[in-house]
Amino acid sequence: MSDQNDPMAEIRASFFIECEELMEALQDGLQELDDGSEDPETINVVFRAVHSIKGGAGAFGLEALVRFAHRYETVLDEVRNGSLHPDSEAMKLFFLAADHLSDLIRACRDETEINESTSDELLERLDALLGEEGGAEEIAPEEFEVQGLSLSLDLDLDLDTATGDDGGDEAESTALYTIRFKPEQELFATGNEPAMLLRNLCDLGEARVRCAFGDLPSLQDLAPETPYVEWIVELRTDAAEPEIRDIFEFVDGLCELEITGGTSPLPEPQAEAEAATEPALPEAAPPPPEPDPVATTDTGATILPMGPRDAAPEPAREGEGERKATPAAKSVVRVDLERIERLVNLVGELVINQAMLSQSLDEAGLSPHSDAMNGLEEFQRLTRDIQDSVMMIRAQPVKSLFQRMSRIVRESSAAVDKEVRLITEGEATEVDKTVIERLADPLTHMIRNAVDHGLEATERREEIGKSRAGTVTLTAAHRSGRVIIEVADDGAGINRKRVQEIAVTKGLIPADAQLSDGEIDNLLFLPGFSTAKQVSNLSGRGVGMDVVKTSIQSLGGRITINSEPGKGTTFSISLPLTLAVLDGMVVNVANETLVLPLNVVVETLSLGTDDVQMLRPGNYVVRWRGGFVPLYDLGVMLGYRSHRQTDPGSIVLLIVLEDGSRAALVIDGIQDQRQVVIKGLDDSFYRAPGIAAATILGDGQIALILDPADVISGMGHIRGTDLMLSERKIANE
Repeated sequence: MSDQNDPMAEIRASFFIECEELMEALQDGLQELDDGSEDPETINVVFRAVHSIKGGAGAFGLEALVRFAHRYETVLDEVRNGSLHPDSEAMKLFFLAADHLSDLIRACRDETEINESTSDELLERLDALLGEEGGAEEIAPEEFEVQGLSLSLDLDLDLDTATGDDGGDEAESTALYTIRFKPEQELFATGNEPAMLLRNLCDLGEARVRCAFGDLPSLQDLAPETPYVEWIVELRTDAAEPEIRDIFEFVDGLCELEITGGTSPLPEPQAEAEAATEPALPEAAPPPPEPDPVATTDTGATILPMGPRDAAPEPAREGEGERKATPAAKSVVRVDLERIERLVNLVGELVINQAMLSQSLDEAGLSPHSDAMNGLEEFQRLTRDIQDSVMMIRAQPVKSLFQRMSRIVRESSAAVDKEVRLITEGEATEVDKTVIERLADPLTHMIRNAVDHGLEATERREEIGKSRAGTVTLTAAHRSGRVIIEVADDGAGINRKRVQEIAVTKGLIPADAQLSDGEIDNLLFLPGFSTAKQVSNLSGRGVGMDVVKTSIQSLGGRITINSEPGKGTTFSISLPLTLAVLDGMVVNVANETLVLPLNVVVETLSLGTDDVQMLRPGNYVVRWRGGFVPLYDLGVMLGYRSHRQTDPGSIVLLIVLEDGSRAALVIDGIQDQRQVVIKGLDDSFYRAPGIAAATILGDGQIALILDPADVISGMGHIRGTDLMLSERKIANE
């Protein structure tokens, strides 16, 4: 049977999708703990994430994942109950364990080889936090002695201990549930533990837990692998029943579970004990002592008390007061990405057909007030609404991508022996899912570059008065209809003198080249350029920022550098919000039809007689609102025609780029403003500077989509100092 028709394959795939969300919660929780959070709910979130991954993995027989997650959650449970207070070194280990847990999930999903040696090393370090080495110790034969078993699984936690005036109010605001939980044999075979489930249950409120032995057979009839006991929990909580059932989500079908609500307490433990059938003990065994709330078995396992650990009521946790007012969680439907892509393609075809219909009706000469034209306007509005809705389906926060970069920072800093701190901002910024997936590699290289080249060595930072730990800041934001992602460090900045010397040595530029700071910075993007003095795990292999630039350009984006000596360097990536549809201005240039992104066009001008000034042969500026803007002939820049004199009356588009710089583009005419469907150019096409993609117009004609910033940077723009001097010269005249 193929995976497409196998229901278990679909459930398995859903589990791995769920793991991504759980890993995101785990990373968030660990980061909060590392930042100094003392909220008990934070460690609960971390613990539950690992526990849920273990439970789901056990259901699918993923033994390596279950083994590691089980030992990991054991340590986290010690943190949760206050027995272990993690220091900075422990937190580093927790992050490493989370990274490896992610690797195990990926290996199990892709059915690839699992690195057992890494698991063993990390598990040894985790055990060391608990004072354990090599797991459980072996018992010497001469030390083993048969003894009677003293075991009590009853946990008497009085629910009616609240006193004072507030006791009645608390009782009225909470509900009393009775939960009967009986595990089946498969529950233990999948790595789940009743103790963990009951602890999670007791975290919801105040509880009394009792274990009933009514089905326990005589000793000679007992099957070791068959569970006979069940737990009955009386829970007072303000949580709803679905929240209680969520705790048993990964053991659904592996146990008997009954949840009933009521107001009368259960019989006292003594009455329950009298009704229960006690297991028969060998005659030679000594009489059992009184039951103890904390009991141990002959295997060394400890049954810990559930719920509050002292008689005093727990202080309300931060945010608990608002739990009742919080609206129910939104329902989420997981859809295969291929189906979404098909829907996006269909919407693209709908936009193209809408444009064709619009052009046909225009050519027919119908009145703008006719029923057909009114219907067309409604059709255009609906098409736009559908397109916006579909794009929202594809949009995802960059949070998952930023979390992956946290791991890159940890690994890179360890490789070069530097202390590095990552700060992230704008994690909720939404980007097209395709963009997020294809950003991972270039961002990884940029982060490694910042850690290896950007930040000074720890000793050097201390010498010059900087903090011992370097800082890398990763930010995302929407700006001017695009997504801006920046990677900044507080390091030494770009050593421009050395960069230029290396470029001359490699024959990339002439020895007598006079370059501005920006032009020197852009040398970093030349193929094979590297400032590394020796090959390391991170750099020095001749694969540098040129790969990053190529990757960004393939997404219709661009990358810029801003560096200040002694203060650091910032790499800025500008990307389109989506790779599917954009609002564009359709223009004519030298008998060619082109499309410019509408968001960069701020004004259209018609040149007057005195508007154009020449700075030097071939370089012109246009007067605009009391200032001057560089003027370019778009047809000349794209090679459609040779240089020509700009005549009065020529149409000019004033554009503003992400960095705030302005330019004026001379065109021959404006056709329309419309939505266009982006059709990417694959590797079989020559990627000319300034050409971002292509589209199909309403008449079936193919038009190129331009990236104005790339067009201008490819031709070389007027330097700011030259423009400033020219403004003074023109003003004096």
